[in-house]
Amino acid sequence: MSAFLSYLVHGIAVGCGFALIASGLIIIYRVTRVVNLAQGMFAVLAGLTASSMLDLGLPHGLAEIAATIASAAAGVILGLVAIGKRGTSPEASLIVTLGVGIFGYALEILIWGDQPRSFAGLSGLLKISDLELPKQYLLIIAVTLLVFGALEVFFERTYLGKTLSACASNPGAARLVGINVTRMGLVGFALGGALGGVAGVVLTPLTPVSYDSDMPLFVNGFAAAILAGLRRPILALAGGIGLGVAEAMVAGYAKPSYQSSLALLLAITILVVQSARRSSLHVAEQ
Repeated sequence: MSAFLSYLVHGIAVGCGFALIASGLIIIYRVTRVVNLAQGMFAVLAGLTASSMLDLGLPHGLAEIAATIASAAAGVILGLVAIGKRGTSPEASLIVTLGVGIFGYALEILIWGDQPRSFAGLSGLLKISDLELPKQYLLIIAVTLLVFGALEVFFERTYLGKTLSACASNPGAARLVGINVTRMGLVGFALGGALGGVAGVVLTPLTPVSYDSDMPLFVNGFAAAILAGLRRPILALAGGIGLGVAEAMVAGYAKPSYQSSLALLLAITILVVQSARRSSLHVAEQ
């Protein structure tokens, strides 16, 4: 029973990181209709940046905040390249995000090398009966709940959040009432970068990151976003946690190597089912 609970809590903590990445994907997609293939890069950039900041003597908290800001700035730069030119199609922007992600590989190797890096998170263990849990797990869960709560308030109570929601619901109508949809798209990329950055700084103490860690992070985040239907960031929380728990159980009771394939298999399965459903509806309409 203690092993099951350990896998469960580990899965919830890691799934929270997946949910943060997924929420960034969803926000960018909803506002711009672009699937950001470089979303995992934000988490890697933040993890590596936080590691360097801590090595330079910056205290915890400030280092993680600075790394998150760096990821948000990277999101703005990516947005300028991907959607800054008026008339760029979502398909072309998707290819741009892939190219920027590959460029990020080279930049990260140039700055940090090709060896994995990590840093110490919240130290200590929390004992619950016979179960010992790293306090970092609890920190990840607490930070994730705080971020998702802030997102709900942002989108429901603030003018900027409602403007982003309007662009997501109907970009054409948003333009008619004077909203700069491209500018809102850049805000969406900044939010996506910041959310990816938060995921990076909370997950890196658990799993070292390197330049090529972005693809596994993207795949897991994308799977969680697909589970959420690419609709609302809050739904990504359930998708990410569900995926994280499933991977933890597979790693614990089967083989750890299987968990890397689970997210990709899940995402492909859902996409195939959705595609088949759309095709059947189209045939029925005809």
